[in-house]
Amino acid sequence: MKKVIIIGGGVAGLGAAYKVRRAAEAGHEVDCMVIEKDDRIGGKLKSEIVADPDGGEYIVDGGSDAFVSTKPTVARIARMLGIGDETVPACEENKKTLIVKGKRLVELPDGIMMFAPTKLLPLATTTLYSWPGKFRMAMDWFIPRKERWAEGETAQQHDETLEAFVVRRMGREALDRVAEPLVGGVHASDPGQMSLAATFPNFLEMEQEFGSLIRGFMNERKKREEMKKKFPPKPGAKPWAFFNTFHRGMQDLPNAMAEAVGRDRIRTGAAVTIIERAGETWRVTLETGEVIEGDALIVATEAWAATRLMRDVDDAIADLLAEIPCSSSATVSMAFKAEDCPFDKKWFGILSPLVEDRPILAVTLSSSKWPDRAPEGRVLLRGFIGGPQNQHLLEATDEELVETIRQQLIDLLGVRAEAEPVFSRVYRWNGGMPQYTLGHLDRVDEIERRTAEIASLALAGGAFRGVGVPNCIESGERAVTKVLADVGITYDEDTTPRRGR
Repeated sequence: MKKVIIIGGGVAGLGAAYKVRRAAEAGHEVDCMVIEKDDRIGGKLKSEIVADPDGGEYIVDGGSDAFVSTKPTVARIARMLGIGDETVPACEENKKTLIVKGKRLVELPDGIMMFAPTKLLPLATTTLYSWPGKFRMAMDWFIPRKERWAEGETAQQHDETLEAFVVRRMGREALDRVAEPLVGGVHASDPGQMSLAATFPNFLEMEQEFGSLIRGFMNERKKREEMKKKFPPKPGAKPWAFFNTFHRGMQDLPNAMAEAVGRDRIRTGAAVTIIERAGETWRVTLETGEVIEGDALIVATEAWAATRLMRDVDDAIADLLAEIPCSSSATVSMAFKAEDCPFDKKWFGILSPLVEDRPILAVTLSSSKWPDRAPEGRVLLRGFIGGPQNQHLLEATDEELVETIRQQLIDLLGVRAEAEPVFSRVYRWNGGMPQYTLGHLDRVDEIERRTAEIASLALAGGAFRGVGVPNCIESGERAVTKVLADVGITYDEDTTPRRGR
């Protein structure tokens, strides 16, 4: 029986463990153990059920609150776990994004895809941009490509920052007003450092194919509209939505994976201090001094934690991991009585551009974005603080962060000044967001090349090829494929949907 040790109980580590268990169920002689330093599993997926003093409950996500339909991994795993029917689409009838501009909230114009306009009238009539800014954006139609790629070349060989790309194609206002808060905000990244090839290579590819982002996104919009006509929703089926979650919050997913893996195979509250190779065996030393041995090892932690652990295994890998910076952030959820919130509630979120110099990145109206997230007569909101340029704000106490968000809601939305939250929760994610800076993919390639030379070892997590929940699960699954092959197990997975846990 081969044993795989997995360090990290977030979705990458649990995704790896669940694949090991599927291999075991398929008849392979393999088992696993997950070691997690915190007292809970799930990593940055953390859901909390909060009771309202007047009855009813709130479903609060402290980390990611959604997965996207365009990446099938979460839906695939949910089907195999038997929780596919527990997925919940966002309330599309409320889908609207507001952008902070001075003291006003301006709706993101219809037809904006990522940051490129695909409809003329909404662009012409919006107050989000100045007229010079609008003309500059329209010039994208005529500006030639920066360069023609040679046959076989990819975005990675022509990497540039988000800032350089957007300013070159569409001007400074397009970056400051939409691209930075909308695109950079997904990664909580500095647009002046953010690698486009590692985060949104399709932008670079679109420029090559169409010579213009506007033309490229117009083509994308046309294809989406044709797909909707070709595949209309089936009667009685759940409505399609770009954003989806689970009935009791995103932590339903790691909880279900943990049950499928077996709670007896998961150690929480166990910090790893040393990993080392001893012949054909991996030795993992815990903070308590206990030593655990296995035939294969997967390190599925944040980059900064992996840097420390890998130092005794391969200095070069540790040095490369150290070049992946990580920023901290916090989410602050709070509920108010509906009468204290005299504003229109048909919207999903507010984005606050860095040029506005506010202490928040964004606000989500959770009770409008998702069904059944708050009792009748209550409004549930979530504010975001952090990002690489505002790390100092996180030095505040939890009480100060709550008051910061409350004051911003008063100023931006008109929440009554005397209103106090029915409840509030602060969730801190220290060093939780890896920054994909320029040249990130080259670093990852080298990490993977060096790791491939170390038998039965693999790295996984959001620090490498995608920060989203689907990307993290996929990274864990790739790690399992590698280490199982190293110990002589070839597992060709059957992805037929399964029932039960």
